[in-house]
Formats: sequence, structure tokens, C-alpha cells
Amino acid sequence: MSLLVLAIYPDQYATRLALFRDGELLQHIDIRYDKEDIKKFKRLADQKDYRVRSIEVALAKWFEKNGHESIAAIVAPGGILDPVPSGAYLVDSVIVARLEEERPFYHASSLGGILAAALAAPRGISAFVMNPATVDEMDPIAKRTGIPELPKAFRNHALSVKAIVRQVASDLDKGWRDVSLIVAHLGKSFTICAHTKGRMIDLANANDLGPFSPTRSGGVPAADLVRMAFSGAYARRELRKKITGRGGMVAYLGTSDLEEVRRRIDEGDDKFELVLAAMAYQVAQEIGALATSLCGNVDAIALTGGCVCDAPFAALVAEQVQWIAPVLLYPGEDELAYLAQGAYRILKGEEKPRRYAEVMSVTA
Repeated sequence: MSLLVLAIYPDQYATRLALFRDGELLQHIDIRYDKEDIKKFKRLADQKDYRVRSIEVALAKWFEKNGHESIAAIVAPGGILDPVPSGAYLVDSVIVARLEEERPFYHASSLGGILAAALAAPRGISAFVMNPATVDEMDPIAKRTGIPELPKAFRNHALSVKAIVRQVASDLDKGWRDVSLIVAHLGKSFTICAHTKGRMIDLANANDLGPFSPTRSGGVPAADLVRMAFSGAYARRELRKKITGRGGMVAYLGTSDLEEVRRRIDEGDDKFELVLAAMAYQVAQEIGALATSLCGNVDAIALTGGCVCDAPFAALVAEQVQWIAPVLLYPGEDELAYLAQGAYRILKGEEKPRRYAEVMSVTA
């Protein structure tokens, strides 16, 4: 019996869909929204009906053209939840209510579970969210900083990291819980993670202590940041934007587009070459640091994400860390495929979904 899965990934001004049959991609569908229409909604959750209607229209058109069949499950990103173990979570009223709270901050991925629930209910099927950005498996020792009130941040690209761990394990002909890896997700933002025995035991990201990325500042001198914050030159929102959104490569070069950066380098622009090399250098440094979390017992280093599509950039990182372990490249990222892979593990009985309320009652 064939199984049709719908994967949903909401962005700020778009909703990306993909239909899979028995794990094989059938169709990508990108629904784009007018920015002014989105801005009319005061809260993220208020967009639910607007987006659901657009999704239903897109699905109806596809089924009309390709023949109707029932969807077995709907899967979406986990969004911003409380700290949770990795894995799949059944979308129920508890998890939807939590996502609708939009705390500690607004993020479009939090719409995933809300939309999945709204689409699944009339069809009488299950909806799941996979590996939210709030997966927290870090060792207690890894969370400590020099200010007790400011523990190391755990938010990360868990969906991508977990999928790549499984891919690397398969490529090495090992079980995914049997490999010790460093995974560097290198997109607009970065997550670099030490992963062993099925857990992300330590990590760094470009929002906080990690390397700078195309749009994030990464770690910066703390005392100088305090002076900047109290200088009177910046409003809180402006300073936050310098760290997240307008930091990193875009702050130096005015662009976060690696294709544009590569073009300028090929034209002989030394400034662009230096900034890209510095970003690669910081990534390599973080990989080296995280190798100590694994006591140097690293089976492989996996580089993935959009930045890895730039082969010279990936080579810069690889040549600085290949002495630690073999470097494997997985250019680009496919969140919709990662989501579908998780849904099929559930449908095949290979993985059991968790219930958010039960997890929170255990960790409370």
C-alpha cells in the first residue's frame, strides 16, 4: 500500500510544500504571499486561515491534475517550543497552544505545527512536527559560561543536523547512534554540533558564541558589546539587528549572497576574499574546538547547507580540519525531504512519536 505524505515548511512570506509517495518526491509547490498582506496580521497565529486556504487551493489543483489520493500524514518543522529531546512529536491541542504563544520570540517555522493541525483535522489523519530548533541534548558541562544567568544557548538547526547524521551513518555503513560526528550546518545562519551516541552533546551557533555567518554576528567581544549597547547610538532593535539579520558577512560586504561574493572575488576584490576566508577560518576553529567534546574520537566531519554549494568556501574549511577526521560534503539543504523522512519512519513503525505534554511533565 502506497503512502502519500505532505511536508510543509512556512517561511515569513511563503509556504513551501512537497508531496512524497513512499519516500519519493512527487512535487514541490511554493506558495508566495504579498508582503503587505502578511504585515496586516498582528500575530503569527492569525495567519492560519489565510495560509490554510492557499494550501488547500494548491493541493486541489495538484490532485485535479494528477488524480486524487488520500494523504497518510502531514509533517512540519517544530518551531520554537520549550527545550525538548530530539525526535518527532504528535501535533495535538497542547503543542498548538504552545506554538500560538509565540515565545520567546516570533519565528515563521512555528506556524508549521499550527498549519499541519488545521490541515490534518478535517482529513482525520495525524500531523507531526520534527526536531524543533529547541532540541536540547547538550551535556550540562557544555552549557556553562562565566555568567551563571547566561547559559550557553541551545537553539540550533536540529532538523538538518539529525538528517545529516543519519545520512553520514548510512554512508559509513554504521548505525546512526554508533557514529561520533561533527556536523556543520552552514546556511544563512550556522550551527556546528558535536553529535555522539544519538545526541547533540555540544554546539555553537552564529546567533551567540559561534562563528559569524552570512547574516549573523557570531561571538563578539562582550565588553565592547556592552559599551556599544550603552553608547546611546543604537536602539535595542537596531543593536539586535546588528547581531541577527545584519551581522556577519552582510555587515562587512553589504550582501549575504555567496554567488555575489564569489563573483566579486573572481573579479579580484581582496576585501570580499578576506571576509569569506575569515568566515571559513572561524567555522574551522569551532570544528576544532568541538573535536575536544568528542576527545578527538571523530568518525567524520560533515559540512552541509547552502554555503557548502560554494566549493572554494567548503574547501577552505575542509583543508583546515581534515587532520581531525575525513570531511564529507552535503551541499545545500532540503528541509521538506528531512521532514518526510521522519514521517515515513513513523508510518513504518521505525520511530514512535512523542507527546509534548508528557515530555514537559517529565522535565518540569
